[in-house]
Amino acid sequence: MDELDRKLISALRHDARASLSQLASVLGWSRATVRTRLAKLQASGEVLGFSVVLKSEQLRDPVRGLMMIGIEGRGTDRIIRQLNGMPEVRYLYTTNGRWDVIVEIGTETLERFDEVLFRVRRLEGVTASETSLLLSTRKSDQVRR
Repeated sequence: MDELDRKLISALRHDARASLSQLASVLGWSRATVRTRLAKLQASGEVLGFSVVLKSEQLRDPVRGLMMIGIEGRGTDRIIRQLNGMPEVRYLYTTNGRWDVIVEIGTETLERFDEVLFRVRRLEGVTASETSLLLSTRKSDQVRR
């Protein structure tokens, strides 16, 4: 991926629905160049696809937070399976450093958020956790309001 590809991706992040002609105009390229570059990014797997973000999905989780989790011994796979089964877990990441797993949790109320934290902390093998509420989104690939 070169600088031209990065500019194209940036333009698509700004407006993924922009037509090839609109992208060409914004970038100062020909329509054929935009089409060729985009096709190559898709063929190489750099661009996996395009998605729609629904307003209802954004409003679904007014309370969101990140929970960092420390896990004892070899229980990581089991705990990840359990976390994946929780409908409030939106994203799950394994990591290195102090925490073994980081999950993004989304709920409709603070009380429900607290219940989820309590449930996660009670999982066998969870030794420590630290949670931060997400207050606002300053940059995202998805639109959040």
